[in-house]
Amino acid sequence: MNKKWIVAASAVTLGVYLSAIAIGMHVRDFTWLDYPQHRQWTEWQAPRLMNAPQTPLGESIRYGARLFNETPLYAPSNAGNRLACTSCHSAGGIQPYASPMVGLPTIFPTFNQRAGRVISLQDRIQECFVRSENGKPLSYTSKEMHALMDYIAWLSEPQPKRAKFKGRGLASLPPLTPDPQNGAAVYATQCAGCHGTRGEGSPLQFPPLWGPQSYNDGAGMDHYPRVVGFVQRNMPRGVDPMHPQLTLQQAWDVAAYVISMPRPHAKASVR
Repeated sequence: MNKKWIVAASAVTLGVYLSAIAIGMHVRDFTWLDYPQHRQWTEWQAPRLMNAPQTPLGESIRYGARLFNETPLYAPSNAGNRLACTSCHSAGGIQPYASPMVGLPTIFPTFNQRAGRVISLQDRIQECFVRSENGKPLSYTSKEMHALMDYIAWLSEPQPKRAKFKGRGLASLPPLTPDPQNGAAVYATQCAGCHGTRGEGSPLQFPPLWGPQSYNDGAGMDHYPRVVGFVQRNMPRGVDPMHPQLTLQQAWDVAAYVISMPRPHAKASVR
């Protein structure tokens, strides 16, 4: 056999072997591979992690990215389920109409109707940990809070030579009368392949949608119309948010089905 072919085959075998070891050890910090640019969605381009400064700030940004994408792994004392920040803020917080992080520092502080007061971005992050993560709030002075703030600020830095980011928040869609029974059928054909027939999700890829490892009933994703806006523009996973795959009626129906399923109860103080 040609010597070059032997060397190439050995390199491939070694790569597969090391990848298997990494997965087996739950070493899932592959952020050095950088984020996908999602050019099919928007002309705006996310900054590259490889270009984050080689400084303490840059290290905080990279840690924030890992924490955002692997929350239970990097914040086990605060995460109370299997969801990560990116479960609701897709593609590392840059996907349009999936509550992206881009631009948030210019919005906060802001009045929050549920809280009945003006809240900071740190307050909002705490709410996510308590509701969506069904866990405990991060300390304002913790390494994790600083890292998430640095990561969000880095994603939101102005890019004069690039297109403006489009798709803040969630899509605002007209109300329809939902049919949970039809939603069950939509779920079976469009959602169960990733999220499981019992909503249990997949530990390494897809979040659970109900049950003890999902978000609690105080989370935004358990309430209309937020869940409808997210589902119709972002599900099935990987769909172009500018060209939805589900109809508006299907989104309302499957949302009603998911909301009807059991999940943890939020404490009265955070509902």
